[in-house]
Amino acid sequence: MAGPRRDTRGILDAPDLFARVHFRRREPAEPLRPYLEHYWLIDWDLSEPYASHVVPHPSVNIVFQRYGDRPGFGEVAGIGLELFTTKLEGRGRVCGVQFRPGGFRPFAPGRPVSQWTGRRLPLADVFEGGVPEGGVPEGGGSGDPAARVLGPEGEDARVAALDAFLLGLRPEADPQADLAMAIAHRIRTDRTLRRVADVADIAEAEGLSVRGLQRLFAAYVGVSPKWVILRYRIHEALERAATATDVDWAGLAADLGYSDQAHLVRDFTATIGVPPTAYVR
Repeated sequence: MAGPRRDTRGILDAPDLFARVHFRRREPAEPLRPYLEHYWLIDWDLSEPYASHVVPHPSVNIVFQRYGDRPGFGEVAGIGLELFTTKLEGRGRVCGVQFRPGGFRPFAPGRPVSQWTGRRLPLADVFEGGVPEGGVPEGGGSGDPAARVLGPEGEDARVAALDAFLLGLRPEADPQADLAMAIAHRIRTDRTLRRVADVADIAEAEGLSVRGLQRLFAAYVGVSPKWVILRYRIHEALERAATATDVDWAGLAADLGYSDQAHLVRDFTATIGVPPTAYVR
């Protein structure tokens, strides 16, 4: 892992968001890196409310959050199927963990990841072995993991608390998780993989049938291979819309493997809520 990702894929109008909040990504401890994309930390102090919008990645997140003077709390956020909107106001802090697609199951091996898809649940509802107290390696303080993660003013201490919490969950090595992560990574990075049949060819080389591929993704990723392909298509279309001054939508549709521009427009509109040309404006 060559450090956290630097792209803003999935974040709608990222420059506007970053102008209002302090957003950064941090790298986890080395034993956790095979499973995690990165940590993401946000602090804000706003004079007026602001709504942020994100098209979720095919990733499970653990999110510790505190709003104003209310007590902080932690939850597991399964893969979001729709546009995710959060209203930020006053002061607040969020410390999040984004897992690699397929990387969450070793931390909660008792149930398929599809069980969390589209849901946000308290930590205790997901981790059957109990939630570790976690915290910074050398300090005292509350045994509540949310307090340990959100309390320190120093960013390094918050990262250390996230490391301690996750290591306390004792992730179990699982070759099936490794396989799911590898296939999902290929879908994200290899633009020639445009259909489930293309992914099935990779799975076949690993001894998986199409049905076996579907079961693997349900158990370890939480959504189907087709869903992952479509979501990464939308992420790329969003990035092109945000960075290009004159988008050739027909050409982009062909590049992304759509049969025609109309199908791209349909998927984009269903996900974002407006057609691509309206989003660009």
